[in-house]
Amino acid sequence: MSKTRHPNRGSLQFWPRKRSKHSLARIRTWAPESKVKPLGFIGYKAGMTHLHAVDNRAKSITKGETIALPATVIECPPMQVFGVVFYKPGLLGLEKSSVVFAGKFDKHLAKTLKLPKKQQKKFDDIKEFSDLRLLVHSQPALTGIGSKKPKVLEIALGGNKDEKLTYAKDILGKIIPVGDIFSAGIPVDIHGISKGKGFQGTVKRYGVPIMQHKAEKLKRGIGNLGAWTPKRVQFEVPQPGKMGYHLRTEYNKHIISIGEDSAKINSTSGFTKYGNLKNHYILIKGSVVGPRKRAIVLTKARRTTRHSKKESYEVKTIAQ
Repeated sequence: MSKTRHPNRGSLQFWPRKRSKHSLARIRTWAPESKVKPLGFIGYKAGMTHLHAVDNRAKSITKGETIALPATVIECPPMQVFGVVFYKPGLLGLEKSSVVFAGKFDKHLAKTLKLPKKQQKKFDDIKEFSDLRLLVHSQPALTGIGSKKPKVLEIALGGNKDEKLTYAKDILGKIIPVGDIFSAGIPVDIHGISKGKGFQGTVKRYGVPIMQHKAEKLKRGIGNLGAWTPKRVQFEVPQPGKMGYHLRTEYNKHIISIGEDSAKINSTSGFTKYGNLKNHYILIKGSVVGPRKRAIVLTKARRTTRHSKKESYEVKTIAQ
């Protein structure tokens, strides 16, 4: 009988082991892009399904055959652009210099931000800047998740400085559909917050072995807290604590398709703990971090390789 391998769940790759401050992931680095367009989008995880598609990978052993694929459904209501943020060089790199807001705001945006009562600056007042980004918010009121409080995010733009400024003037106050940013077949990075599991012990949190029946006092605990010297508990020692609700990024996830007609994927009872889709949606191959109804940020892939799939699958049927 083969030996059961149970690696340590408490990997030091993710450190410090702390909970996320916000329910929306923060993006620290954006992939370069020559075409002027937003480089990210906010969607809501609806759940998972499976589909049958024709395998069109050139070197696959099932090339040309119909295969079954697991897929995550992300509902993508259009994002609203309500501001433009300008940056200029400072002592510690780029620093925020000024913000231009749209003339009108969505009525639900006040649930998230304290909005200015009057316009403070205009595009003509901005003389010098090095970069600019769009201030966007999601529209959960258009979905059926039960929340109306939008998520706010700064999204980078592709292109040069002049193209960014022209695009920002044109898009301010308007909506951005997901089809203007992504297309089927391209790899994307998924940024999300994992499920929160509350206060857990060392067995569940770190995967330490359960003690035998002759052990004293403890059964689902660790044998000792480490060596006598140094006379302190090392940070690598497994300890009980809060588990989950961490910021995680999944690289090079494949977009199977982008759907516009939600009736093709909705079932009679809707997605479990989510309901029916009412907007455009994206099918991502495989699983995605986070529970249902969690806001997910999709960005252009930063670490693409020659093995990354470039073509989209030919979808035959989607399970309902």
